[in-house]
Amino acid sequence: MRSAHELESDDPLALFDSWMKDAEEREPNDPNAGALATATADGHPSARMVLVKRVREHRFAFFSNAESRKGAELAENPRAALCFHWKSLRKQVRVEGDVFPLPDPDVDRYFHSRSRDSRIGAAVSQQSRPLASRRVLENEVRAFTVAHPGEVPRPKYWRGFYIDPARIEFWMDGAHRLHDRFLFTKKREGWGKVRLYP
Repeated sequence: MRSAHELESDDPLALFDSWMKDAEEREPNDPNAGALATATADGHPSARMVLVKRVREHRFAFFSNAESRKGAELAENPRAALCFHWKSLRKQVRVEGDVFPLPDPDVDRYFHSRSRDSRIGAAVSQQSRPLASRRVLENEVRAFTVAHPGEVPRPKYWRGFYIDPARIEFWMDGAHRLHDRFLFTKKREGWGKVRLYP
């Protein structure tokens, strides 16, 4: 249900936490899925869905093969935009900021919390590179599984990143397309807040 008081907060991180908690309780699939947009150094954009994790104080963390397209783009242009859209809640959050690497201990901890099959998949996948056939991939998975009967090591190219938010925008559906939009912008101390036209 829509609440007129939800957007009165002056703390965008606390408001995001509240919206995410609501989504975790009510959104049927992957409430932490967001569209992550990156760009090359000369501004060519690309976007894809990622699962966003909270790692300690970092609310907008994600993990990826650093040799993938997104990893290459972040290496040359470490800025990103992220959009959460919860259709069943009729809400959206947009985040923009600089991207930084997560410390290795945090990446190791998350990698080893995943299922064995997921770790094997991450280790085998040459993400974003051409693949001759599905059979080639399945053969590589079988070979890797036999070669690593115990612990699956984290590949050096599998890393974690987080967005340090500079702008966070909250959108809530309104009747007759008169939506509520509030933009928070990080200042030297605290956050500035403005209401935007729909």
